Amino acid sequence: MPRPLPDWTVVDFIHRGPWWRNRGILLLNLCLILPLLTSTANGLDSSLINGLQILPDWQEYFHHPQGTMLGVINSAQSIGGVSGLIFTPFSSDILGRRITLFLGSLIMLCGVGLQIAAWSVPVLIAARVIIGFGLTFCLNAAPLLLIELAYPTQRGKITAFYNSNWYIGSIISAWVCFGASYTTVTGDNWSWRAPTLVQALIPVLQVCLIWFIPESPRFLMSKGRESQAAEILSKYHANGTLEPHPLVQFELAQIRHALRLQQEIDRDSGSSYWSLFTTPGNRKRMRIIIAIAIFSQWSGNGLVSYYISLVLEGVGITEPRTKAAINAGLQIFNLIIASSASFLVDYMGRRTLFLISNTGMLFSFALWSVTEAIFNTWHKTAAAKATIPIIFLFYAFYDLAYTPMLVAYTLEILPYTIRAKGFAVMNLVVFLTSAFNQFVNPVMLQKLRWYAYLLYLGWLVVELLFIWRYIVETKGRTLEETAIIFDGEDKQKDLAHMGGEAATTHLSRAIALQERTRSDEDNCESPADDKRRHSFAGSQMTTESTINWLRRTEVLSQL
Repeated sequence: MPRPLPDWTVVDFIHRGPWWRNRGILLLNLCLILPLLTSTANGLDSSLINGLQILPDWQEYFHHPQGTMLGVINSAQSIGGVSGLIFTPFSSDILGRRITLFLGSLIMLCGVGLQIAAWSVPVLIAARVIIGFGLTFCLNAAPLLLIELAYPTQRGKITAFYNSNWYIGSIISAWVCFGASYTTVTGDNWSWRAPTLVQALIPVLQVCLIWFIPESPRFLMSKGRESQAAEILSKYHANGTLEPHPLVQFELAQIRHALRLQQEIDRDSGSSYWSLFTTPGNRKRMRIIIAIAIFSQWSGNGLVSYYISLVLEGVGITEPRTKAAINAGLQIFNLIIASSASFLVDYMGRRTLFLISNTGMLFSFALWSVTEAIFNTWHKTAAAKATIPIIFLFYAFYDLAYTPMLVAYTLEILPYTIRAKGFAVMNLVVFLTSAFNQFVNPVMLQKLRWYAYLLYLGWLVVELLFIWRYIVETKGRTLEETAIIFDGEDKQKDLAHMGGEAATTHLSRAIALQERTRSDEDNCESPADDKRRHSFAGSQMTTESTINWLRRTEVLSQL
């Protein structure tokens, strides 16, 4: 009789040792670079217009746009993004993550082409709207592809690193425009058209290479294509084995059962946006998602992100090169901190990072408010000098959680059936709250001066209390276990049991078949017995990789 198998979790079946020595994981991570670039494209596209405005040829060509016209040019991409949000989750859920990313990149290329050829301000605005419309399809599909394809132990780090890439695009935009400003050729308009060409690079790569990237196994399972999902998981999560692997069996069972559970939970709510708020579990999820989306824009960071010039002038720093140097240094600093924080999500946990982030922001913003008040009341130069490192300190705490985990935490607490729609709502909230920053902050700074900081200080207290009360730790769980965390303990235990049962059943069959084969080999005496022995030997070969896996991970010694 085979020995009884213990209740295992996904941790018992994962690859041990450096991930780059596992060919399947190495290939997978190379594939995931392509969707990761979407956030870089977002940072590049969002920052480019600000950089182009410093170029004399751009100003001359478009007749020095000001006031409302300049505001429309700056917000055109956001207008296109908001208009596309309603369609993107349906495209991701119906057509698939890969096709949606392809369509978004194709639309972006059309917009970039029109922007390069723009002959008037209205055409430029139309091009920016088209770019924003296409970008929102990419921004919906790429993170879904990342979180649903990533290896279980790397999912948190990779999805956290995704949003940090925004700063890479922003830095590229700044340096490209900086280089274009030194061109000695004037009047041919390539000083501003050339930086625009850089926008086309990532969409071109995604249009050409997306077909070499695997589709999400969760999407395939939802469409009844389980064999294709199993093939992808075997290739990239089980190092390309052609035989059933315990980890693959575990993941397939959990995905299958999670889809069934969610269909039962959402049976009465359908597939509309209304389903995000019809069940208690979904309402808990959306409460957290909407809150952290608001916090990501209203924590005081919007003062620097959109109006750093006004903030620095508020403490007496007026020299343009000094302001530009501080802003450029801050972008690089943000990239370093946010990228480093993405590697801490599985070590320290999501809840811990959120608590440290909000506590640190509250403390540093209080110092920031004090230096603003001292400079504006008593005009102390020392207060102005102290403000700069305090701004960097504030962003260090902000980047610990909100840059890396806004997208990652949102996606992992949403179950598959509403993941694309819930993510679209999060993006909509970010668009709306950032619009508030763009239009209200300058008026507030002008009217209230440093007293405006007290409003943000009070709001940071509210944020910290919310994070303490409602943020749930998700470290150490599979994607399906994390997504169902708000639907009750019974469903969590049931899901964990289903995955473990599928994997251990596979293992127990492998062990039983091996022991039975050895027994028959020992008792083989007649030709009929010899024929049966060869039959069992062939069966044993189908389980050999499982037995070898058990030996390598020293599981047999624990049975």
